[in-house]
Amino acid sequence: MTSTATWFSSPIQWLDSHGKGAWLTAMILGFIFIWPVGLAILFYMMGTNRMSRSFFGCNRTRRAPKSSGNTAFDAYKNDTIERLNDEQTAFNDFLARLRDAKDKTEFDQFMDDRTKQQKAENAKQAEDA
Repeated sequence: MTSTATWFSSPIQWLDSHGKGAWLTAMILGFIFIWPVGLAILFYMMGTNRMSRSFFGCNRTRRAPKSSGNTAFDAYKNDTIERLNDEQTAFNDFLARLRDAKDKTEFDQFMDDRTKQQKAENAKQAEDA
């Protein structure tokens, strides 16, 4: 009565019960001793979505912050988060302006050097002629 499906399901259930570390250990040992086994485990983990964080209960999505129950603190926290987001936006804008100014300065320097080089070449050609 033992079929191939039940023979494969027992190790899979055991690895699932022991978590991501067991899967990774099995994959690494498979690569070390018999590389096709490690490759098969890797493809199985990718195909069944066992490589994702949500499979092992590590789903880290951004959710709305929970209320602490203290409305004054929640209002302060929301104001602080909003202020920090505004400061971050302002700082990112400042960095963009700073990069633009640096780029413009470098470009102006390049154009000045190029103009000086062309004038020197023109003067040299005029002397030779």
